[in-house]
Order: sequence, then C-alpha cells, then structure tokens
Amino acid sequence: MSGARAAPLRAGAHRIELGGRPLLMGVVNATPDSFSEAPGGGGVKECVERGRALLAAGAGLLDVGGESARTDRAPVPAGEEAARVVPVIERLAAEGAMVSVDTVKPAVAEAALAAGAVVVNDTSGLRDLAMAELCARTGAALVVVHTVGAPKQKVLDHPYEDVVAEVQAGLRERMAAAGRAGVVPEQLLLDPGPDLGKSPAQTVELLRGLGRLHSLGRPLLLAVSRKDFVGALTGRPPGRRDAGTLAAIGHGVDAGAAVLRVHDVAGTADHLAVRAALRGERPVPASLRLAPELRHEPSA
Repeated sequence: MSGARAAPLRAGAHRIELGGRPLLMGVVNATPDSFSEAPGGGGVKECVERGRALLAAGAGLLDVGGESARTDRAPVPAGEEAARVVPVIERLAAEGAMVSVDTVKPAVAEAALAAGAVVVNDTSGLRDLAMAELCARTGAALVVVHTVGAPKQKVLDHPYEDVVAEVQAGLRERMAAAGRAGVVPEQLLLDPGPDLGKSPAQTVELLRGLGRLHSLGRPLLLAVSRKDFVGALTGRPPGRRDAGTLAAIGHGVDAGAAVLRVHDVAGTADHLAVRAALRGERPVPASLRLAPELRHEPSA
C-alpha cells in the first residue's frame, strides 16, 4: 500500500510484521452502551460470536473493550469492566485469536493480559504509567494514543496552533515515558487520536498531515471508524457512517497507516481488496470471473 512503513511489532509471544497490507483490528464491544452499535449486544456469548465473525471477515486482531467511550455515561468500576472483558478474551484467545484490550485502567489490563490478551490499547494517553510498566513486565504491545483530555472528557476547544506538530510532540513525549518505564520501541503502536481532544475540523487537519508522524519511527494505528468527524462531514449517525469511514481509511492507507481499527471488518476488507487490484498492488489473473451464485441475490 502506498506510503506504508515496514516495521515489526512485538506483542507477547507474537512478532507481527507490519508495512504491507494493513492489519485489521476488529472492534468487540463488551458493553451495553456502545456509542456506535445497537444496545444489548455486550454479553459474553454475543461478543465471542462477534469476534469469530470478525476473524472470518479478515480481522487479524480483536480489540475487546468493556467501557463505552461515551462521555454521557459514568465511568465503569475496574472490577465490573474486567468482568465484562476477561471471559470474552479467555474464549477468543483459547481459540487462537490475537486479542487487544481497550482500557485505561492498569488493573483491567493486567487481568486481560492474564486471560490471553497481547496488546493494551490505552486511549488515555498513558495517564497512568503503571500501564507502561505492565507492558514492560509482560512484553505486551502498547498503543500510545494522543489526547489532551481525561477519559470520559469531551474536549473540542483545545487551542492547537499546528495540530500535527503538537500531536507529534505529544506522542514523542509519551513514547519517551513508556521507554523510561521499560517498554522497548518494538512494543509500540502510535495512535494520533482522531476526535480525542480534537474538534472535527482539527481531526481533519490532523489526518491531512498524517504522513508527518512517520518521523516518530513506529507504525501508525488509524482509529477513524464511525468517529464524530465522519458524522460531522456527512450528517450521519454512528451506525450509518461506514461509507464515510472507508473514505477516511483510504486516505489513511495512502498516508501509511499500518493498523486499521474498524467496526465493519468485512466492508473494510472488500474496500482494500478492490483498491489494491485497481492500483496494481494485487495480481488480477485474466481468468478472473464472477462465481455464478454471486450474480444475483438469493431468491426468497
């Protein structure tokens, strides 16, 4: 893919080679109040089934979270959050899935890693360095996220002069903090934090300059799926933002994003497959034909 930067990622016992086709990180919300999905689908059975479906659709990594990012909901106690994610992670990891835990709480991350997770996705921006110390001790990969707000805090008025430069500086400082805690560079993924402490317009400016962040030397994770800036641009609620999300993903892949965190893995995989063929990055044999059973929708 255009602009991709090759780099290995160490995640527990796994060594993931990034830099070719983007790795798809499928979202598994083990919470009853996700901002982007219908309520009531956060039970263990439903989450495990969703994880299996995402893997079948092309996900290489599953991101399991037990607390909604919604700012109109109270924080979830660590014990309750762990009770939501640990059984899901245990089941999926036992089936061979590579699993990430989406949490800002070191206690939840520790329980998730013990259950089989190999990546910690800390959207707080390492507000608690115990998270980095945990990853240093266990060898788990760590997603370093840029944000200027506390968890559950919506910030739309931060006065950036150059949002890309300030995100770059913020990520560099957090990488250094993780390093002082014992995390080695190969464990780090960088997420510039679209919508996190940024208005929709600031997020657009950030994504326009995404390629500048490669100077930090680590792979970029792009988390734009169904985000507010897509809704602001399209006038769509979260469940109807997948088309706009694909436009943002195409831009991000051009800029060299190595990992794509998405809700619609099947749609994203289709987008990347057709895109790669049209760009000459995927061989297309002269014998390519549409299977007869795919020519029409099945009859009722």
